Amino acid sequence: MPKVSVIVPVYNTEKYLPQCLDSIINQTFTDFECICINDGSTDNSLSILEEYAKKDSRIRIISQKNAGLSNVKNVGIKNATGIHITFIDSDDFVSLDYIEKLFKCIDEIITM
Repeated sequence: MPKVSVIVPVYNTEKYLPQCLDSIINQTFTDFECICINDGSTDNSLSILEEYAKKDSRIRIISQKNAGLSNVKNVGIKNATGIHITFIDSDDFVSLDYIEKLFKCIDEIITM
């Protein structure tokens, strides 16, 4: 069981998706899963996700008909196996120590 589940809602973000996924798979903290929910994209987003999933086993893809952001987040939560959950938008990217810092903060709060 991974310590962190990263949920990435994806809808027509082919232009930004590679940078987003690169920032996730190159994290300094490596005990995570990345659940990418393709919400009915009509561009090449799904192909990009499949390419990254072939290279990194931490990436899981869930594809569904377009149901909106709230639904996508709920699907991600239902499929998450990590102890903690974070969301990263597919048109965004994070610093390479994002998950490490997040996990350290959570760990400090829990041990108080």
